[in-house]
Amino acid sequence: MAATTTADRKSKSKKGHKKKTNVFHERLGSLTYYQACQLLGDDGAKLIQEGGRSFEVQSDRDVYLGGDLFRVRVEDAELESGLAIATITLVSGRKKQLQANCDQCQLPCEHVGAAFEFLLTAKSELGLAMPPDESVPLENLTAGELHVRAIAEREKRGNEESMIVRSSDNDRPWTDYVVTSKQSGRTYRVALRGMETGDSFCTCPDFRTNHLRTCKHIINVQSKVKKRFSKKQIEKPYRRNRISVAVDYGTTRGIRFHLPHKNDSVIEEICGDVDGQVLTDAKQVLSRIEALEQAGRQVQIYPDAEAFVGQQLVRDRVREECNKIRKNPSSHELRKGLLNATLLPYQLDGIAFAAGAGRSILADDMGLGKTIQGIGVAELLSQLADIKRVLVVCPASLKSQWRSEIAKFSGRSSQLILGSGAERAEQYHGDAFFTICNYEQVLRDVTAIETVPWDLIILDEGQRIKNWESKTSQLVRSLESPFRLVLSGTPLENRLGELYTVTKFVDDQLLGPAYQFFNRHHVVDDRGKTQAYHRLDELRGKLSGVLLRRTRAEIADQLPERTDEIVRIEATQEQLDIQDANVARAAQIASKKFMTEMDRLVLMSCLSNARMACDSTYLLDQDAREYSSKLDRLSDLLEGLIEDPTRKIVIFSEWRRMLDRIETRLDALGAEFVRLDGQVPQKKRSSLVSRFQNDPDCRVICMTNAGSTGLNLQAANTVINVDLPWNPAVLEQRIARAHRMGQKNPVHVYKLVTVGPGNHSTLEERLLDTLASKQELADASLNIDSEIDEVAMVSGMEDLKRRLEVILAPKAAAIDESQQRRVEEETLRLADRKEKVSQASGTLISAALSLAGQLVGGTQANEPDEAKVSKLQERLSECVDRDEAGRPQLKITLADDNGLRDLAKTLATLLGD
Repeated sequence: MAATTTADRKSKSKKGHKKKTNVFHERLGSLTYYQACQLLGDDGAKLIQEGGRSFEVQSDRDVYLGGDLFRVRVEDAELESGLAIATITLVSGRKKQLQANCDQCQLPCEHVGAAFEFLLTAKSELGLAMPPDESVPLENLTAGELHVRAIAEREKRGNEESMIVRSSDNDRPWTDYVVTSKQSGRTYRVALRGMETGDSFCTCPDFRTNHLRTCKHIINVQSKVKKRFSKKQIEKPYRRNRISVAVDYGTTRGIRFHLPHKNDSVIEEICGDVDGQVLTDAKQVLSRIEALEQAGRQVQIYPDAEAFVGQQLVRDRVREECNKIRKNPSSHELRKGLLNATLLPYQLDGIAFAAGAGRSILADDMGLGKTIQGIGVAELLSQLADIKRVLVVCPASLKSQWRSEIAKFSGRSSQLILGSGAERAEQYHGDAFFTICNYEQVLRDVTAIETVPWDLIILDEGQRIKNWESKTSQLVRSLESPFRLVLSGTPLENRLGELYTVTKFVDDQLLGPAYQFFNRHHVVDDRGKTQAYHRLDELRGKLSGVLLRRTRAEIADQLPERTDEIVRIEATQEQLDIQDANVARAAQIASKKFMTEMDRLVLMSCLSNARMACDSTYLLDQDAREYSSKLDRLSDLLEGLIEDPTRKIVIFSEWRRMLDRIETRLDALGAEFVRLDGQVPQKKRSSLVSRFQNDPDCRVICMTNAGSTGLNLQAANTVINVDLPWNPAVLEQRIARAHRMGQKNPVHVYKLVTVGPGNHSTLEERLLDTLASKQELADASLNIDSEIDEVAMVSGMEDLKRRLEVILAPKAAAIDESQQRRVEEETLRLADRKEKVSQASGTLISAALSLAGQLVGGTQANEPDEAKVSKLQERLSECVDRDEAGRPQLKITLADDNGLRDLAKTLATLLGD
């Protein structure tokens, strides 16, 4: 057997021994500013701030850190002793709970605040630096803590995820690497130039947008390089032999000149003052590059830097021209000369704004002509920037409309994407100026789309990409083009994150990385649930350069007259019974402290049932007799409207079955109509709309909400909302189909609302009071003139429950009579069963005791003494109760269930067979 040396034993011992983790030090290292404030109570932030400002703590003199104790001496001249000792320890039995004390104060004080202030700022000096506690929501971290966590997250992914790394030079650590992630299958280039943050570059999207100047791919390559090369090789720095120009992806995106390690006087004279700086002026960058090349110095310009400088130069020139247009759009010659139509001043202004911004969001209210402005942006950019390829991504139902409006207003060539996969791939590469596809096609055709050098991408109904995690949103945001335009009347519908996602498409730097945005604008509780949004004034300021929104109120003098009329219709008792029962059930669920997903499903079902009952009982039960006061009132309304030959009517309902019932009324009136709902094939929709628009005999178009997005129905002058949607934006979308630019007649809007008798309100009636509640957040974020800085917000279930508190106003619960009858019948059955059991039991006991008496008496035939029987009966009567019929009830109390079992066995034995 080979001998084991002392060194071998020490080596084995060292390898086999795992260093014990100090839980207390871990807790101190991961402690966040927010947690420290929470620990000190309501005045925590003030105590830490005042403590750090009032007292000087020196680490070598005043601080002690032991295994389970952090102690700080705080010199305070106002104390009699002149000194306070603040300590932080770990609460026994609680892994994360800290306890802070001061030997001079009973309550949290500035001395403890000073101790925490020193701890939070000197973690590295104390050897405690580590990522912030993961249980703390990112919104509650300081900027420094947020940065540390973001780096730590990428370090974790970089060290744990499997990646294939191929080097372009196996003999040197500082070279280019091709990195393929096994998790995503995507491949990127990493230019490794050192081990410090900011030394290297990666082509992945995260590196370009996270403001960290590193990413998981760089970290993965660095870890592999450390294993492959010696410490001496790694310590030898990367040496540049020539000048290179690259984009800096830090907090401020711009151009950085990387100078060679040996500079000459010419390079120093031209670039010495910008070494290490980030330049944002493209003209300044270009002038230095030209000076270097004229001096005979070779400059390597990386592709992203070339694109950055080129695009900025073009945008600067376009912006200059567009600013001239915006000075006086009402008298500018392009009002009549840009398109085959006379643009309204605000429309030309919107076109100039979007083209000048280069990448922008046009968020005008519904019906103000965003499509024609989108076409105008493309036309203006073709004149000012010589663009040749425009990709329009829109809902499938709007593709034909885009093609017809392009032909009408610009005469440019357009290509609808249709057919098989191979046919679609060929169509993308065609020579049409406009290429029109829908969002679902992007998901299927992304490979073909990515190979085309698009100049401008237009997203119509751009809120379709609001879901950050959806595959369609991710792919759309990954598409490349120098110019981008989002058209959306509702870029924000429910959450601020939706606006962030849409903005990311037009400018991935403007609002910063997601972790910074949510930290900046979200107010959350300890569990990370959003409670409010704040600093909205700051957000509006950032968006002002890329987002333009005009409301109907701002240009009301340019729109046709609109009259809104609420038609209240009293429900039948049958409708009220169904409505009330469902509302009561919904209110019962909504009152729960915690709602499960099943509760939520039942709740939404009850609310839908209540709303359908307000329309017609037929929607819920097609086999029973129909009750619908609304259909009767609608018939009367339609009869009068159809008599007017100038009326063109749009009827909206959320339910296809309701449209079925409406159609029977239209048939009875002899009115010609068409219908557009979600089940009508896309190929047939344009012909149906065309018939309604152009056929004077076709008086009505019946639609569900599937038809309320994007369609132009200027021929209509009457809109009937048979029922009310949850979302106010949906209601305005409906109305805007007729009340929009191009409409030459006054528009009459009817809202049919089912009501109850007296003070008995229905769900529809309460919806009238809540439809506008969601507008506050959108107005505060999008409207530049808003003075709102903060908006309270709840999310998910809490949002739903809060809205229901208004809609399901407290009142006496409606009685579900059918359920009441079932309960009463069941109660009677149980009482009847108990009675029968009681009678049977009495008979059984009586028989058993009688038999027992016979058995005990043996063969004796003598009857018991009547006097004794009477005496026993008299005593037993004291234990007897009487039922409602006067029958005696003898109650026997046994010791326990075993006694009852023993009695049953005895009786069974006595009775025999």
